[in-house]
Amino acid sequence: MASVERDLGAPPRQTTESLLMATSRSLRRAYDIRLTGLGLKVSEAYLLAHVHRRGPMTQTQLAEGLGLGRAATGAIVDALERKGLVERSAHAGDRRVWLVASTERAAPVAEEAAAVDVALREQLWAGISRAERRRLVETLGRLQGNLAAILNEPNDKD
Repeated sequence: MASVERDLGAPPRQTTESLLMATSRSLRRAYDIRLTGLGLKVSEAYLLAHVHRRGPMTQTQLAEGLGLGRAATGAIVDALERKGLVERSAHAGDRRVWLVASTERAAPVAEEAAAVDVALREQLWAGISRAERRRLVETLGRLQGNLAAILNEPNDKD
């Protein structure tokens, strides 16, 4: 494996996987730093944008739409609710379910977060062509497919 990585031009002791993980952490950190002025973390901005754009939805719908677990989604909703940016209301058809909606106060925050996203993406992709981005998206999509297959494999501990 190490020889394969060297053949791909990876620095010694740095695998493609470790580079992907480090890049993901740095990307999250960059967003968190840029969003600090709005009092948001990237996960909060992501959820706020989703519910603000799509309208009220259940926590389960939010979790599925964002690819998060229900508990993690609930924690983010709690944080945004404390900040006055989303609110929960009873679902008319099912008293056990709450709808999550953005508040009036959320509109300018969501707009500012979108502007932060646009500015950061411009810097992030500077010097990287559309063709390179397209290839990266295709490769990452295949990688995600492989990971989905791995995660769906039976666990030996079962």
